[in-house]
Amino acid sequence: MGPDERLEHIAKAKKALKIPVIASLNGSSLGGWTDYARQIQEAGADALELNIYTIPTDLDSPGSRVEETAVEIVRAVRKAVKIPLAVKCSPFYSNMANMAKRFVDAGADGLVLFNRFYQPDVDLENVDIRPKVLWSTPQAARLPLTWIGILYGRIKTDLAATSGVHNGRDVIKMMMVGASVTLIASALYRHGLKHLSVMERDTREWMEKNEYESIRQMRGSLSKLNCPDPAAFERAHYMRALQTPPSA
Repeated sequence: MGPDERLEHIAKAKKALKIPVIASLNGSSLGGWTDYARQIQEAGADALELNIYTIPTDLDSPGSRVEETAVEIVRAVRKAVKIPLAVKCSPFYSNMANMAKRFVDAGADGLVLFNRFYQPDVDLENVDIRPKVLWSTPQAARLPLTWIGILYGRIKTDLAATSGVHNGRDVIKMMMVGASVTLIASALYRHGLKHLSVMERDTREWMEKNEYESIRQMRGSLSKLNCPDPAAFERAHYMRALQTPPSA
């Protein structure tokens, strides 16, 4: 799907749906980011996710330059559009907490944690390098869960959890550490769209069993700010973790 077809698709989706349409954008130049962001807004998108998907390979480019370029993209797009802006970012910054703050200061209304980079594989039959998409596993949820728990209440923005959310229990865990929303893809590829109803049912049943009246009531209750043992989010529990038997 090319740029024009994508814009047309956004416009058709907006016309056909009663729910908000959030477009995702990955650019290659600052001008491309801002120009296409404007066109997406004009096509009717209710919000925009900046998918900052870059793998730095320049040996002479320091990490500080990579980080500043990402912040500059957010700042420029924020000036170009009026719709809400989310940033889907990488976990591979030298200080993720600081980068989260910088993205918000640059104009992000929400952060999507985290981007998964699709590494290539070696095709031994044809002796070639091939792209290969792997579905996420439940174990992948640990990384966004950790950082959402650390950031909740410390920066003024919504936090979205992506990668590793496969069932209702995963949704509940993300809400408890502070997520405003969870994103689901791999589970739907495996089980089909009907799985959304299963996840919603399981979430409601757990909440009723544990006497939660709303998502708002549980949100952030086990974040670093609110949980009984904040050190669980830090290296202080490294030795205890090593002494805990691994789970399946």
